[in-house]
Amino acid sequence: MAYVDGFVLPLPTSKIDEYRAQATLAGQVWREHGALEYREWIADDVKPGEHTSFPQSVKLEDGETVILAWAVYESRSHRDAVMEKVMQDPRLADMMKPGGVPFDGKRMFFGGFENLVDL
Repeated sequence: MAYVDGFVLPLPTSKIDEYRAQATLAGQVWREHGALEYREWIADDVKPGEHTSFPQSVKLEDGETVILAWAVYESRSHRDAVMEKVMQDPRLADMMKPGGVPFDGKRMFFGGFENLVDL
């Protein structure tokens, strides 16, 4: 049964190119270590809501946009094995340091999801 890690984060629009380069490298590392799919999306139609929304979820500030990303795995155990390798990969070491990414990591949220419906 497929398993997905999902990520949502605020990105300063002035840093889109820098982020794209980091996300491309990260995606390559995830795929090399076994992720079945790695995708990152930039907000196009995500208006603030009355009670909740993507912009509200990351406390979006002026000059920022929302990024939605995910990685797909065969199963939770497969994800755990891939993530162990990814976290040890030296190509991502600089990104793991404080200030190593061009967004406020404190406002990013993420989690793992089991498949519920697959049509």
